[in-house]
Amino acid sequence: MGFLEDLQNEILIGDGAMGTLLYSHGIDRCFEELNLSRPDQVQSIHEAYIKAGARVIQTNTYGGNFIKLSRYGLEDDIRRINSKAVKLARAAAGTDAYVLATVGGVRAFKKSSHTLEELKRSFREQLFVLLNEEIDGLLLETFYDLEELKAVLDIARKETDLPITANVSLHETGVLQDGTPLARGLRELEELGADVVGLNCRLGPYHMLESLDEVPLLDKAFLSVYPNGSLPSVDEGRLVYESDEGYFAESALAFRDQGARLIGGCCGTTPKHIKAMADAVRGLEPIREKTVKAKKAAVSVQERLEPAYPPLHEIVKERRSVIVELDPPKTLGLDKFFKGAEELKKTGIDSITLADNSLASPRISNVAVGTQLKERHDMRPLIHLTCRDRNLIGLQSHLMGLHSLGLTDVLAITGDPSKIGDFPGATSVYDLSSFDLISLIKQFNEGLSYSGKALGGKTNFTVAGAFNPNVRHLNKAAERLEKKIACGADYFISQPIYSVKQMEEVHDAVKHLSAPLYIGVMPLTSSRNAEFIHHEIPGIKLSDQIRSKMAEAGSDPVRAKAEGIAIAKEIIDAAFDLFNGIYLITPFLKYEYSVELAEYIRDKEQQRSEREFSHVQHS
Repeated sequence: MGFLEDLQNEILIGDGAMGTLLYSHGIDRCFEELNLSRPDQVQSIHEAYIKAGARVIQTNTYGGNFIKLSRYGLEDDIRRINSKAVKLARAAAGTDAYVLATVGGVRAFKKSSHTLEELKRSFREQLFVLLNEEIDGLLLETFYDLEELKAVLDIARKETDLPITANVSLHETGVLQDGTPLARGLRELEELGADVVGLNCRLGPYHMLESLDEVPLLDKAFLSVYPNGSLPSVDEGRLVYESDEGYFAESALAFRDQGARLIGGCCGTTPKHIKAMADAVRGLEPIREKTVKAKKAAVSVQERLEPAYPPLHEIVKERRSVIVELDPPKTLGLDKFFKGAEELKKTGIDSITLADNSLASPRISNVAVGTQLKERHDMRPLIHLTCRDRNLIGLQSHLMGLHSLGLTDVLAITGDPSKIGDFPGATSVYDLSSFDLISLIKQFNEGLSYSGKALGGKTNFTVAGAFNPNVRHLNKAAERLEKKIACGADYFISQPIYSVKQMEEVHDAVKHLSAPLYIGVMPLTSSRNAEFIHHEIPGIKLSDQIRSKMAEAGSDPVRAKAEGIAIAKEIIDAAFDLFNGIYLITPFLKYEYSVELAEYIRDKEQQRSEREFSHVQHS
């Protein structure tokens, strides 16, 4: 008989966690490397699970791919690690258990960290080694991203006729990370050729059973389930799972009633959990019919509210648009800020943009300031949102708060690293990149959280992406913008430009893009300011002419301001025929600089309109 033939008529018990046992022995490093350095320990764990009643064991190769091994400098040992893992499992199994070669998912919630092509290459390399060893099948497990799992499953199915088990992982009960219902996702895996489909990791028995309530028995594929031991607690800095084996015995019977034919354990499970499940289902036949529970009533979805303002990316396509960055202050007190905002409002700008602790220095919350701008001053705030200061939990909470306050314009940025700011020892989070954050915001617009859970309503954010033109290869920077558009970016805001020639190069590099660009202009305030930017800001080099002009102003603040404004106006003149959107960056809360430049743009646009009207009149 074989693995699939046995599943036709009986329930097979899989093994439990490998990493949990190794971790409990004080090992907290690359578990796959232990195939080489501590093979006896790895084999003994396999043997313990078989002794407990496991009929199916998995190789210690979950992270045995190029991407994960390279984190430890072990990318050159892929063949040795994977090959040895199979030999250890095979030696432990003998004729008592089937050996499934395990391949783990790479994407969790940071989807942009690796392209699909990179994932495929990494998978193919590991798969080639595994298929040249003595295995009884493949186990693809802990895939939160359905796209990734479908891609590797498609490759594996074309390369082998061996049985393939494909297990997804869920953040939320019954729904995949992209919002796909579990039943539909498993059906798609079956259609791609998986012989066994199911769940593993993240959830314990309770929520896995709840998830399986709505999953019918499939036509061709069997169901599998590998729950976690429990939710982990932290004891003196170490993760601890505390579920008892009696609970797992009861759960095994419940999993059998849900139609599971392959039942094992994931994080936190040990041989005692496996023994309890094996004893509980021993001699029981699998069920062949199942009544699927009716789907739970969908969460009532509020209608998407109309935004208070037309989208900036639509405005800038139709006419000249000016937005101004006016950073919240670093110290308490907002009188000067709001005085500046009111002066800018008189110039007719479309929005004030509010940085999120720029240069990793704490400022008054831009949400607090933005709310006051909107409610007390009837101005449109554009909220910068950085990945540096908030983990995934905080980012989702923050977005829900922004929506609740009616703040719908967001600039998604990765954020300057904390080491350059006032507190260099502070932690930079970076759970997400700017690409991931843009995707998350657009997923909110569809009414789904990052976990795939319904939000109970749809947000109406418009999302700007940041553009750095001060790089050596503009074409590479433009390619990043294309990726951000693919993630959902509606428009872009650039860092400052100080050269007419650079302005023209930027236009040539981005003119093919479907999303408009606001070009950045930041006036210089002094010769020292110019020298700092030239020498210490990466990528920005001021011309000798500009530096000379600022140097000639000396220490006279009036002359320095006049020269800085004049240089900025030259950049604006060059931008006028190339870009509809102009982004004025206010230096050091000196709002009078931005007021003068905004008035200049307004007057210049009015003069152009008058000339065009006059030309039409005389035509």
